[in-house]
Amino acid sequence: MSGLYPFRLEPWFRTRIWGFHDLAPWFDYKTDGEPIGEVWLTGEMCVAGTGPLAGQSLKDITAAHARDMLGSAYGNGQFPLLIKVLFPKEKLSVQVHPDDAMAQKYGEPRGKTECWYALDAQPGATVALGIKAGVTSEQIRAGIDSATLEDLLEMVPVQKGDMLYVEAGTVHAMEPGVVVLETQQTSDLTYRMYDYGRPRELHLDKSFEALRLKTRAGKIPPRAVNGHFVLIDEKHFEIERWPLEPAKPAPALTESTGGLQILFVTDGRIRISAEGGEPFTVKRCEIAVIPASSSGVRVEAESPSTVIRIQPHAV
Repeated sequence: MSGLYPFRLEPWFRTRIWGFHDLAPWFDYKTDGEPIGEVWLTGEMCVAGTGPLAGQSLKDITAAHARDMLGSAYGNGQFPLLIKVLFPKEKLSVQVHPDDAMAQKYGEPRGKTECWYALDAQPGATVALGIKAGVTSEQIRAGIDSATLEDLLEMVPVQKGDMLYVEAGTVHAMEPGVVVLETQQTSDLTYRMYDYGRPRELHLDKSFEALRLKTRAGKIPPRAVNGHFVLIDEKHFEIERWPLEPAKPAPALTESTGGLQILFVTDGRIRISAEGGEPFTVKRCEIAVIPASSSGVRVEAESPSTVIRIQPHAV
């Protein structure tokens, strides 16, 4: 295969104690077992649902075709971004992620910088994003001991369509009332600092090593560019929002960038075709991978649609 065709990825549903048993209307998924809190869209276990690679896992596809897949985002040859949809029914633990340098100190390939795009938010929804100005590490320790840490967190109001940047080292917590598309470095390094008395392990030593009292985390305003919006453009990723209408092609959406592109549909339904490949559809809450080597890619809206384009940066 001289080049890879675009393909749709099938989701992987992850149990979390703070999740839901029914993910409607986002996903047609119900369970009587443990609740589902995360839907992984680009996890290494996710399998291609279309094209000649159908049935193969993203891990195996990337291992076999890393250069064709990633192009300028090749890096270490691994798929660089983990994209999820999060459904918090309860408060998530207060946590912090290490940066690349700290992660590598402990033998891990990378840290975890991420961002959250609010697919939905109930009135009054908030997230904790950082420590209030002037608070010291000693006060944070005391807040953990006295179960008053929440009083020290910077609470940020969230509305549908907001983009929030969560730089590594930021103390943060997600609250109920939001549905979030999370884009992060491919890493599972999470240090739990505080968990509201729930009997789960805390990682205080590494939490305090990782945390920074001041980071660049916060709400990012969208920037209009030639018919679409740049939601965030940071070291590890660039994310855009594209409104699409039937019979109105958007060739700039799929022109070759030399790197990997990932398309997530927030509303509507699109059809993707490419030179030598069979067309396929991508519906709401589904994701498509556009490998760097794909050619002649076209995206056409079958109904009024909104597409989030995610591009990893070479690091």
